[in-house]
Amino acid sequence: MTSDPFEAFKASQRQVWKSFAPLAQSTTPSAARLVHFAGVRPGQKVLDVGCGTGVVAISARRQGAVVTGVDLTPELLAVAKENATIAEVDDIVWKEGDVEELPFRDGEFDVVLSQFAHIFAPRPDIALKEMLRVLKRGGLIAFHTWPPELLFGRVFALVSRYMPPADPKPAPPSEWGNPTVVLQRLGTAARDVTFDRGVQLTSALSPQHYRHMIEQSGGPIVRLLQTLKDDPARLAQFRREYDEIVSQYFDRNVVRQDFLEIRAIKA
Repeated sequence: MTSDPFEAFKASQRQVWKSFAPLAQSTTPSAARLVHFAGVRPGQKVLDVGCGTGVVAISARRQGAVVTGVDLTPELLAVAKENATIAEVDDIVWKEGDVEELPFRDGEFDVVLSQFAHIFAPRPDIALKEMLRVLKRGGLIAFHTWPPELLFGRVFALVSRYMPPADPKPAPPSEWGNPTVVLQRLGTAARDVTFDRGVQLTSALSPQHYRHMIEQSGGPIVRLLQTLKDDPARLAQFRREYDEIVSQYFDRNVVRQDFLEIRAIKA
């Protein structure tokens, strides 16, 4: 069996995302929006890909769906289970797994969701093929992504400038925020593709406070800080550039993060 060329990259992803839980509060309202956008109904079998702390999965379960959550990072799954217990929805199935190799049967789900998660898979074609494989024909796929021209897309571009060249190189996550790219990736595998926009608001006392929070819990930034820990001058320069970007989306102690949402029917 051929080894995964991105094995080391995925191992790094597991490590840097395990501290994400504090940011989940910001993603909770948009999780409910994704569930509503997908039109989740009671009794539907729903898969939350890259479920993290379970905000989408639990929101879908509270709509009466039969829910499974899958994530690469076991520490986040532990938090998701705790959140489910608090919400009194202990019948959600949680599984550790990779979006590029989902541990489910063909056509097992009525709805497949992903909130800002599958975009970090290194090979979009494989990730999307897997998400569609486990979706039944006529089922619905829906996800949230970050447009390349707005806050997080610009941050992704900034981070990539400071990271050493990767071999093999994972696809940029912000490409998922380009509707043209999304349509190309879906191709003839999906129909009735719908795009919409939403906004996620995060409270912060200053752009620097926001950066400090992201440095503790935001996967790509955590990884970059590990890379620059022995180069304080370069780290300081990155922080100045980061703060400059964030300041353009900061107003009255709130950071505005616009996102793209997409839904489609499996052909």
